[in-house]
Amino acid sequence: MKINEIDVTGYDTLLLDRDGTINVHIIGDYVRKWEDFEFIPIAYETMPYFASKFKHIFIVTNQRGIGKGKYSEEDLADIHRHMVEEIEKIGGRIDGIYYCTSLTEDDIRRKPGRGMFDDILRDYPDVDPTKTLMVGDGDIDRDFAKNCGIDFQRIDSFKREGKCKYWVHTCAPLNH
Repeated sequence: MKINEIDVTGYDTLLLDRDGTINVHIIGDYVRKWEDFEFIPIAYETMPYFASKFKHIFIVTNQRGIGKGKYSEEDLADIHRHMVEEIEKIGGRIDGIYYCTSLTEDDIRRKPGRGMFDDILRDYPDVDPTKTLMVGDGDIDRDFAKNCGIDFQRIDSFKREGKCKYWVHTCAPLNH
């Protein structure tokens, strides 16, 4: 399922994974700077539609590369600033970006832990988990949604390995 095929009926809050969902996932490396960032065209084009349907749109993303010293939080802030600017240019929006730099799976803020969702609930008390949808391309996103008690939709992922780009398709149904 592609991101533009999701049924958003009944939801007012959208949580999006980043790598492989919004931008091309670089296999074996990281998006270290804005020049490395490449929108998945269908995801980029769907952002204005999401803006018209959702009260809140958030990105929740693990960013282990910072913890490994591959890039800095300043680099990440620059990537996200440019990403949001580009999304806003076409009528989309991102209301907040939550990320975790931890190297350990034990950190509650690192997906699949629910810490980033708890941060959202603290920052936006009007977010209703029963009306929240998590969209992502991986098992970790599914497990995150389960740990948060929210619905999940797996979508096809777009990846780059060296010079080769390819879709990874999924047939997973909506998990309630």
